[in-house]
Amino acid sequence: MFMSATVSTSLPHIVVVGAGFAGLNFCKTFPTDRARITVIDRQNHHLFQPLLYQVATAGLSAVDIAQPIRAILNDKPNLEVIMAEVTGFDLTAKKVRVGGDGEIAFEYLVLGLGGVTSYFGHDEWAQFAPGLKSLDDALKIRRKILLAFEHAETETDELRRKELMTIVVIGGGPTGVELAGAFAELTRTVLEKDFDRIDPTKARVLLIEGSPRVLNSFPADLSASAQRQLERMGVEVRTGIHVSAIRDGELEIPGETIRAANIIWGAGVSAQPLTRALGVELDRAGRVKILPDLSVPGHPEVFALGDMTALTDRNDRVVPGLSPAALQMGAHAAQTIADEIAFGKRAPVDRAAYAYRDKGSMATIGRSKAVAMIGKLHFSGFPAWLAWLAVHLIFLVGFRNKISVLLQWTYSYLTYKRGARVITGVSGDGPAHSA
Repeated sequence: MFMSATVSTSLPHIVVVGAGFAGLNFCKTFPTDRARITVIDRQNHHLFQPLLYQVATAGLSAVDIAQPIRAILNDKPNLEVIMAEVTGFDLTAKKVRVGGDGEIAFEYLVLGLGGVTSYFGHDEWAQFAPGLKSLDDALKIRRKILLAFEHAETETDELRRKELMTIVVIGGGPTGVELAGAFAELTRTVLEKDFDRIDPTKARVLLIEGSPRVLNSFPADLSASAQRQLERMGVEVRTGIHVSAIRDGELEIPGETIRAANIIWGAGVSAQPLTRALGVELDRAGRVKILPDLSVPGHPEVFALGDMTALTDRNDRVVPGLSPAALQMGAHAAQTIADEIAFGKRAPVDRAAYAYRDKGSMATIGRSKAVAMIGKLHFSGFPAWLAWLAVHLIFLVGFRNKISVLLQWTYSYLTYKRGARVITGVSGDGPAHSA
C-alpha cells in the first residue's frame, strides 16, 4: 500500500521512523545498495532544532532552519519518504502501524522519535506556557511576543502595559538561556525604534531556574559567566526558584505572583509518548533503555536512537540528549546494519558497542555572547560566540540554509536589526503561518 514503484523490493527492508538528526544521519550514512529504506515522518521537513529559538525571537525565518526531507535524500536510491503518523508497533510481527489501518513490514526498524516538552506532571500548564519543540511552537511564540508589543503601543492602562511588556522564561538550561538572551536583545536593540508610544528597552525579561545556577550541566565558571552576561543584557535571573502555579497571564513563585503576557516553558524534556507503544522497558522520562549496540532489548532488529533513549555507553558514560550524540548514533546503527547485511547476520554479542565522542558543549546568550566547553578548554564571550556560530553553520542541512543563515546573522550583527518580524495568522485560532 505504501511502497513506491521506484524502490527495489528484492532487498532487505529497513523502516526509519523520524527524520531528526539520528534518523536522517542514518539514511545519509547507510549504503542504500544493500537495503531499501522507507522513511516515515509526520512532518515533511527536517528541523534544525538548535536554532529554533531564533525563529521564536524573530532572528531567523522558518525556512532558514528547515529543509524538506525529500530534497535532502533525493539522491539516495532504494529510498522512499512517507509523510504519515505512526500509531503503533508490532515488534513480534515486525510491522509498523501507520495512520488508521495501514501497516508496513520491516526486517530492521530504526527509531528516532525525539522528545517532547515535559511539564513535570503539570500538563495543564501547557496552554499558558508553551514549550519550544517545533516550527509551529516557534511561530506561535513569535507571533504572541510581537502582538503583545503592538497591543502595548495602544494600551492606556499602565499596569496592563507593563504586563504586555513582560516576558518570563522558565528553565535555565541552554534553551532557556538562549531564549532569555534573545528576548533581551529583541526588546533592547531591535524593537527600540519600531514604536512611538512605548519604550521597548523598558521591557522586563525574567529567567527562572529551579536549581542553584543556570546552565547546571556546564562547569560552575561557565555557568557564572552566562549569568553575568545575561544580567548585563538586562535579564533578571532568579535561581533556586520553583514555579508553583501557572495561569493565563500569571505565574506563582514562593511569595510572589508575576503578571506577564508571555510565559515560555523551557524547563524539561521527555520522550515521545509513542515509545510506550513499543512494549519495552522505559525509564521515568519515558525513554527506551537500550543495549550498548543501540538495539532494543529482546529485539536485535530494532534500533532506538537519540533523545528517546537512555544509554550508558561502553566507556560508562551517560549519553546526553544532544544533536552530536544523535548524529553519532545514527551513523553507528547504519554501520552495524550495513555490516550484518553484507556479511551475513551475526549474533548480537558480536556487534560493536557504541561510544559517545564528546565534541564539547556550547550555549549562545546574545550578540557576541556565549559560553563554550571543548575538552578542558573553557571560554566565553566573543570567542565562544564565534565558535558557536561556526559549529552551527557546519551542521545546518542544505547549502541554501547555510548561506541564508550566514547573511541573516551578518545583517543582524552589523545593523542590530532582525528581518523576521512579520506577524501573520492573527485571525483564526491556529498557529501563525509565517515564513
